[in-house]
Amino acid sequence: MTDSREDRPDGSTLTTGAPVRTDHLLEEFESEKPARRLTGFPKRSLSVAGALLSLYALYWVLDPLPEQLYRTSFLAVALAMTFVLYRAWGSGGRAEGDEERPDNPGVTDWLFALLSVVALGYTLVVFDEFIRRAASPDPLDLVFGTITILLVLEATRRTVGWILPAVCVVFIAYAYLGALIPPGFVIGHSGYGPDRIIGQTYMGLEGLFGVPLDVAATYIVLFTIYGAVLEYSGAGKYFIDVSFAAFGRSRTGPGRTTTLAGFLLGTVSGSGTATTVTLGSVAWPILQRGGYPRVEGGGVLAAAGIGAILSPPTLGAAAFIIAEFLGVSYLTVLLYAVIPSLLYYLGIVLAIEADARRFGTRGVEVETPPLGRLLFRYGYHFSSLFLIVGLMALGFSPFRAVFYATIAAFLLSFLDPAHRMGPRRVYDALVAGAMGVLPVAATTAAAGIIVAVVTLTGLGLKLSSVIIGLAAGSLALTALYSALAVLLLGLAVPVTASFIIASVIIGPALTELGVAPFVAYMFIFYYAVLSEVSPPTALAAVAASAITGGNAFKTMMMTWKYTLPAFLVPFAFVLSPNGEALLLQGSALQIALTFLVSALAVGALAVATGAWLMGPARLPERVLCGAAGVLLLYLEPFWVAVGLGVLALGIVVHLIGGRLAGRSAPVGETNRAD
Repeated sequence: MTDSREDRPDGSTLTTGAPVRTDHLLEEFESEKPARRLTGFPKRSLSVAGALLSLYALYWVLDPLPEQLYRTSFLAVALAMTFVLYRAWGSGGRAEGDEERPDNPGVTDWLFALLSVVALGYTLVVFDEFIRRAASPDPLDLVFGTITILLVLEATRRTVGWILPAVCVVFIAYAYLGALIPPGFVIGHSGYGPDRIIGQTYMGLEGLFGVPLDVAATYIVLFTIYGAVLEYSGAGKYFIDVSFAAFGRSRTGPGRTTTLAGFLLGTVSGSGTATTVTLGSVAWPILQRGGYPRVEGGGVLAAAGIGAILSPPTLGAAAFIIAEFLGVSYLTVLLYAVIPSLLYYLGIVLAIEADARRFGTRGVEVETPPLGRLLFRYGYHFSSLFLIVGLMALGFSPFRAVFYATIAAFLLSFLDPAHRMGPRRVYDALVAGAMGVLPVAATTAAAGIIVAVVTLTGLGLKLSSVIIGLAAGSLALTALYSALAVLLLGLAVPVTASFIIASVIIGPALTELGVAPFVAYMFIFYYAVLSEVSPPTALAAVAASAITGGNAFKTMMMTWKYTLPAFLVPFAFVLSPNGEALLLQGSALQIALTFLVSALAVGALAVATGAWLMGPARLPERVLCGAAGVLLLYLEPFWVAVGLGVLALGIVVHLIGGRLAGRSAPVGETNRAD
């Protein structure tokens, strides 16, 4: 095997094994479409626009503009940049192996970019009169409103594919043609003309310029800038170093290292698939040398990558929308996610422990500086992460918290001569931050169209009554149908869009049955994120299988095994009022007891899926432990007691079965795994 050697911060090297090329995988498996490779004037102009857009967002933190003015101007620049950066069709005529060929925009792309500025700039020029005539648009409003909607749909198609724009078109058609729906159908309505649809979508804060776009233009762009500064200051590389130094030499080290590195890299990336691919390029050779089979190694990579956007301190983009929908601070949403995140990683760690024994994995010698030296010399990379949470706890807005954390990360970069952020690195980070928000800006604007239609027609309440009717009023069935609907929706559209659509359509069904709004939103959030590891698409798992060379479907199922607690824990905080303690709601004693019971449930599920307890677990004890895990997660005293009894029975069966197997096995074979 040919070793690849990577320079480390202190001048030593990390020997990881055969090099893994992953640059093409981000383009293939990320939900966003690949961008152009610009050269010359288009590249320079786009870079300048990106840097200015990032500076505009940072300036807004210090001197906020009126909401609609800021969102409109932000979208105007973001759309124009999108048409320059993202091609209209395919790969722009580049053949395979011709990745370096320039791929600059054509006349149509520049025309669309100009139209974006004109159509949205028009609203800024006549702003005072514009907002007053939203209920009765004049002809010019209708023209520019139609152009803007079409441009948003085209930008969305270029960045995330055709499905979300098609869904938006269906919703617009539903709003316009509602009168044609037969009277007996629940979702029927009287129909709305172009003036009402465009007024709702283009001329207020309930459509294109609503909460979804606001989140992209404030929270998300600020965090993408922060992530870019972290990356350019060397934090991403340092996080991998720390992970290898902490766990690299133990038997379970390869799996634990991958999990920790995935969590830390997620603070820089913010994307499950991107984290999986970035992590895989370094961690897969380590997993392979440690004895992990291809499928199981891919499962660990995908589970670690997706966990990063389920966990504080950054979470995914949908978490920002939860804060806006609920009217609570982002810190509150972070607190909601603490215990579910701990349970998620507990499940992965227990699965790694089981795999280490079943596969006979081994520690891998990795050349890294000692952990203590890394923490002492470069531990400052963690400080900006803690600063975000600390400032929000002191009452700072999340915008100011991430702004000051970005400044802190910039200043701290001067402690490392190799990653000192001079003018060029600062400029590149500002550009990268703006580029990172473009697909999200288009997606959230398009999702705003759906929200506008749902608000105008009352569709959310109508569909919630349909869901409740199908579930016969059962909360358990409603939750199950809701989870399946969000997962199916997530197969077609990005996480952020699927959360927005589901929250306005499925959320009312849960709240109507007594589920608290914050619980309903967190339930939908988890399933929107988990769509990235759900068969049959499971982009993160497919990307991981491309790295490891394992079977894609088997890797999906293995990832599902690792992430099983994340699929079941959301039911725990929906089905029982006691489950709200998992979101840190309730007394300290109630939260502690609920966490312990849930942790025990995750452990029981790990036995069922990992086939290991105190030795190889056979089918009877695995079935009993799996049933116990499900019963414990119901979190009602009676069912918890039943679950404990079933778990105890499973342990007894395991001990008796192991003893009998030991007596019947030949000498020297008693410790062999299945």
